Amino acid sequence: MKIALIGPVYPYKGGISHYTGLMCHALRENCALRENHEVFMFSFKLQYPKFLFRKEQKDYRDNSFAVADTNYLINTLNPFNWLASALRIKKLKIDTVIFQWWHPYFAPCYFFMTKFLRKQKIVFICHNVFPHERFLLDKFLTKMVLRSGSRFIVHTHLDEGNLLSVKPNAIYRVNPHPTYNIFKQEGFGTAEARKRLGIRDDIPLLLFFGFVREYKGLKHLLKALPIIAEKLNDIKLFVVGDFAGDKEKYLDLINELGIADCLCLVDDYVSNQEVEKYFAAADLVVLPYESATGSGIAQIAYGFLKPVVVTNVGGFTDIVRDGETGYIVKPQNPEELANAILRYFTEDSHRHDEFCENIKAINDEFSWERMVMQIEELTLHEV
Repeated sequence: MKIALIGPVYPYKGGISHYTGLMCHALRENCALRENHEVFMFSFKLQYPKFLFRKEQKDYRDNSFAVADTNYLINTLNPFNWLASALRIKKLKIDTVIFQWWHPYFAPCYFFMTKFLRKQKIVFICHNVFPHERFLLDKFLTKMVLRSGSRFIVHTHLDEGNLLSVKPNAIYRVNPHPTYNIFKQEGFGTAEARKRLGIRDDIPLLLFFGFVREYKGLKHLLKALPIIAEKLNDIKLFVVGDFAGDKEKYLDLINELGIADCLCLVDDYVSNQEVEKYFAAADLVVLPYESATGSGIAQIAYGFLKPVVVTNVGGFTDIVRDGETGYIVKPQNPEELANAILRYFTEDSHRHDEFCENIKAINDEFSWERMVMQIEELTLHEV
């Protein structure tokens, strides 16, 4: 089988780029029938125009996610390019085309490409059926594109329902978001990570990681910090990632709450080789989201055997076992968030090894091998 995989890869930033690169490697190296598979990687010549994404879209500092023989071909703004890209894929006599889907911005480009590729089997990997931040035409655009798919993979039961709302007869699999363990590049432990960050070994350390956007609920974690600090005087929270919106409102909230001493803000896109020190150093990774379908951040945490605190939104309940691999709390509730964090450092402090073993025990559910098997079942066999 010949597979064309379409999506962002290195040097593009972000979780979807990391995911697509790892998927390409998995399809090329781990297919159960890999001697019969040939995978062609097609990425973007232009992903987003600058007026939509003003910050730098690429990061060349670490090529650990690089994909050999990538064709940087697709310009998402150029209809003539869409036709040329589709014709180039057809010329290769591709059997299956796999698109990464996460935002309706790509709807026009993907819609026209799938029309030209209609004789091929079209698979959509749905990171989010609908975007995190909804807008007026998002369902129309999503339906326009996804109805052209012949097979689908979603990562959560929430997105299963979303998919069926736009394509009731969809043929699909629900497969959890695979774990990111590639960030363990040096393999150092907590002590070495904290030494690099200048943090004492005995300080309780929380991590909020990734692009700071409104729906991710950082403000609720900030409001929980004074409650936590009353009982844990040395608590430290690292907030690591680009502020996509108004950073000033967060700084104002930090000053209002008087928690500056508890915080370390790293307002930057962290290169791949720097991810390890933050996750290795952390005790808990906190995802206080107001809404979500899922998150690659939780899977990075699992790759480092770190328990997580998540909210009861989206697909988090599909991947987190409350009290075993982390804690699940109500969204937009600083008190409950604080109580879960305090529970870990007080009542459950002796259970660190148990949490690690529980995360290891569910690793197979989040493996890339399982993802490849799902793709093979969908594409090689009739459902």
